[in-house]
Amino acid sequence: MRVVNAAPLTRAEALAADIESMIADRGLGPGDLIGTMDEFRDRSGYGRATISEAARLLSDRGTVEIRPGRGGGLFVADPNPVVRLRHTLLTVREAPTTVADAIAVREALELLIATDAARHRTRQDITDLRRLLAALRRATTGTDRFMRANWALHERIAEITPNPLAKAVYLSMIRCVTELSEHADSDGESRAEDHLRLRFDLHVELVEAIIAGDVTRTAAAVERHRAL
Repeated sequence: MRVVNAAPLTRAEALAADIESMIADRGLGPGDLIGTMDEFRDRSGYGRATISEAARLLSDRGTVEIRPGRGGGLFVADPNPVVRLRHTLLTVREAPTTVADAIAVREALELLIATDAARHRTRQDITDLRRLLAALRRATTGTDRFMRANWALHERIAEITPNPLAKAVYLSMIRCVTELSEHADSDGESRAEDHLRLRFDLHVELVEAIIAGDVTRTAAAVERHRAL
């Protein structure tokens, strides 16, 4: 695994950053109008698609509220605590951060996320976990494919918890790891394939423990996963 340099900002990301700076510079608060789509087009010179994408990014962060129609535009949002947390995590991800930092935070939450899944899994959750586990098995021939399938499985496990704060932090750390990392594909290397099969077996035990609703067994599976 190696850390890669952050990609340059897209036009939409750059515009979103400018709008956030505009909010701070003007001292705007919740409910205040930031501007209409036409005003942003005139100021920035960007097309509607770029402006709409910037608005979506800011809406996802909980920074703005998009109001359509006459009298509409972008307004400063009044985010709830979970949205504010997600915004904070997005800001952290823009600062110098290492893969090790993100993995350490994710692992600290692993036990809570997994045992919550064992307590609260539904039939649909079980179906999805079995499907993602099958995808992980098919991916054991290559490191990059395996890691992508691995993160997809862990994201789905995290979706089960009723704890929105834990879920927000955990998912953010997974996405931080995937964005900061590259995985050299090791197709054809028997040692790598052996290691991936071992990791797959550990995930089988984790998923089966969650499906069984066995919290003690799930906790033990988490500890074995950490040890590897």
